Amino acid sequence: MAKMDMDSVFVGVDVGASRTKVAVMTPERRLVGHSVEKSGTDFTATADRCLDTALRMAGAEATAITKAISTGYGRKNVSYANETRTEIGCHGKGCYFYFPFSTTIIDIGGQDNKIIKLGDDGRRISFKMNRKCAAGTGAFLEEMSPRLDIPLEEMDGLASRSTDMVKLGSFCTVFSATEVLENIRRGRKVEDIIKGLFFSVIQRVVEMDALSPKVVMTGGVVAHNPYLVKMAEEKIGRSILVPEHPQLTGAVGAALYGIGLATIE
Repeated sequence: MAKMDMDSVFVGVDVGASRTKVAVMTPERRLVGHSVEKSGTDFTATADRCLDTALRMAGAEATAITKAISTGYGRKNVSYANETRTEIGCHGKGCYFYFPFSTTIIDIGGQDNKIIKLGDDGRRISFKMNRKCAAGTGAFLEEMSPRLDIPLEEMDGLASRSTDMVKLGSFCTVFSATEVLENIRRGRKVEDIIKGLFFSVIQRVVEMDALSPKVVMTGGVVAHNPYLVKMAEEKIGRSILVPEHPQLTGAVGAALYGIGLATIE
């Protein structure tokens, strides 16, 4: 990407338990830089690295940062953040930026799922979050990947080739693992088992709350597993909207908060 002279940029940082995401936006609300890394054990250092990468992509120096807003599980660990915002607020703001109308947002992250309902004006109507169990999250798929001896990044392609999905009876990660091993013993195809795992993720999420006519899906699991969206569309019987960078929604929302604060000032 060609270098640009940037004298003012806004940074959003979403530090999740699994991944850290940084978005760099111009005052005109253009996304010009971004970065995603595993959060690891040092949230502060990871947020610093992500910022460096995103600024390089944007062609901007750190001195050009007008405001930086952090969100997510590790939002208080970001050394360069001016303020923090809740992840629910940032995800809602980020999604409304791309889809400015009433929606239900389904965010499937590494450690939790969120269902956020927005009105036509972008205000949050309600939200629900699943944090008590790994089932239905990215952690669930990460747990199953080594049990199947299949790299995580290959699961989406395999699921899409399934012709006879294995239906798993349990949402529990521990019990599902037992079912997976039993189906392997029976000689069921790996792709059919993986599709069954994907279906269990979708089933878990859509049962969290009623869905609006317009549904948006975001999160790292969605970003890396587009077939999951197709399965969700089949499940609910209608098309689902996905932003250009589904994993960056929270970070984009945080940056937008920064732009809004600067405008008020």
